[in-house]
Amino acid sequence: METEQCKATDDFNTKQQVDDAELANAIMSRRFQPKFFSSETWEGYNFSDLKIRLKESTEVYGAVLWPSAMVLCHFLETNRDKYNLVDKNVIELGAGTGLVTIVSSLLGAKVTSTDLPDVLGNLQYNVTHNTKGRCKYTPLVTELMWGQNLDQRFPRASHCFDYILAADVVYHHPYLEELMNTFDYLCQENTQILWAMRFRLDPENSFVDRFQKRFHLEELYDLPSLNIKLFRAWRRCKWTSDS
Repeated sequence: METEQCKATDDFNTKQQVDDAELANAIMSRRFQPKFFSSETWEGYNFSDLKIRLKESTEVYGAVLWPSAMVLCHFLETNRDKYNLVDKNVIELGAGTGLVTIVSSLLGAKVTSTDLPDVLGNLQYNVTHNTKGRCKYTPLVTELMWGQNLDQRFPRASHCFDYILAADVVYHHPYLEELMNTFDYLCQENTQILWAMRFRLDPENSFVDRFQKRFHLEELYDLPSLNIKLFRAWRRCKWTSDS
């Protein structure tokens, strides 16, 4: 009996490893390299039956695309029946090179794409060049300093988001509490958070623990080969009158 249980466990673990490898390969295969050398450094991605070309900047940390963004985009495209972005109000935190913003826009969303001031130039370039004439709604690229002037920039009465999207915004930086407060402020009663995260060090794990005190959390993807998990989250309770 014990031998049969061990074999069943081994078979289950093997299947999980195969599923992980197949999904990770499907996601990473969406990237393509330029066939010819050029003066600009860019990488290509295939989403929504279109080629997306992103210019990266190695001088700015946020202007480099990380695999978590590809994981989130793959999920959005392959689960569009359940997570239909058409005509939905979406905000992306830490948009970086803009891949998630671009794919969400191609899928029909009204997207507000946010990041730090030194990233916005490259972000705007990528978003404009990959969405112009392709999307129902023109994405809005704007500055957002986590935790600062949120009530002025995004008054709740006029800014109600259906989805908050985030990819690789949690890592070893000094603004994790400000990020938490930004999630908390923007996430209204009917808002869903879709968040892809690469696990690196303890700060990421402790952030998830603290995050779960404010939000319900559901794991959608677990990709050990990429050290990435994809979560869906929604707030645990309504705001109080002074929140």
